[in-house]
Amino acid sequence: MSIDRMQAHYGFTRMPFGRDLPISALHRHRAHNEAVARIGWLIHTHGLGVLTGEVGAGKTAATRAATATLDPSRNTVVYLPNPAVGVRGIHNAIVTALGVTPRFHHATLVPQTADALAAETTERGRHVILIIDEAHLLDTTQLEAVRMITNADMDSASPLTCLLIGQPTLRRRLKLGDMAALDQRITLRYTMPGLDPDETRAYITHHVRFAGRSDTLFSDDAIDLIHTTARGLPRAVNNLAIQALIATYAQNKTIVDHAAARTAITEVTTE
Repeated sequence: MSIDRMQAHYGFTRMPFGRDLPISALHRHRAHNEAVARIGWLIHTHGLGVLTGEVGAGKTAATRAATATLDPSRNTVVYLPNPAVGVRGIHNAIVTALGVTPRFHHATLVPQTADALAAETTERGRHVILIIDEAHLLDTTQLEAVRMITNADMDSASPLTCLLIGQPTLRRRLKLGDMAALDQRITLRYTMPGLDPDETRAYITHHVRFAGRSDTLFSDDAIDLIHTTARGLPRAVNNLAIQALIATYAQNKTIVDHAAARTAITEVTTE
């Protein structure tokens, strides 16, 4: 199936529901706006935050939006997409992002990280924002390393902002007794909910309009079915909407109806 032909069939200027949207084109629903505002506050206060939500709730997109407006001459964003790098990998990422060659031995790498953070703040006047995605996969040793990294000046200040992004298990993990020291440092906790029915409708309309269509393309019952199946999770809405567009195109129809949405659900859930 040709993407170009399908795009022409619908009169799109680009395919909707993709992951490559520019920050300015992201849909600003309530949970997104709330997360962006809270992350902005976290950065302003140099705190430690935890952003959780189901897979596909839009956590990373909200974080992108919150950091996109930062002045790059005054802020350094260190983003770790995969915590499987271990404790050394966390320190390596920070030191490398600050323009320093990481030391080989862990015993010297840890103080090197602290020195690099201090130099970035005091000598260059820049604020470091450490973002660890998929943080629910962090083990106890890594979480303890995060706690130590955020500690400075005899626990009176933090040398950076740290945001942990993960699935709901992260929130529960931090409430365990062995995580009390880290849990007490957390100044921001926010769990992103899914879209409500009206937001899903606005979300789909937004993406379709960004793709060049201002008229009705998805029927109301198709949107309702997509919303219910996706539980309002933006990524799941994207996947179902794309499959529904494909099903509609394959049948040479022009409106995505309930039958097309049902076909999409069957294809996605049986993969």
